Amino acid sequence: VSLDRPGQKDKWLNAIKEDNLAWTQVSDLQFWNNAAAKLYKVQGIPQNFLVDPEGKIVAKNLRGPALREKLCELLGCETKGF
Repeated sequence: VSLDRPGQKDKWLNAIKEDNLAWTQVSDLQFWNNAAAKLYKVQGIPQNFLVDPEGKIVAKNLRGPALREKLCELLGCETKGF
């Protein structure tokens, strides 16, 4: 899920292209008024949330080695090619 400012769809789409963001991008362009931002109490960006299949947050704001370690813990590095 991506948060972006209302009325700036072109800038958002250009950033996706320029930054080569290959994963799925979703935004309603409502920034802080976004339902997901309210649900997960997003207070600043960037933020990331690792959410399990039941919708429970299992980790947040992990980057680099810490994110890889958590993904390996949850998914298993050997079976997922991490």
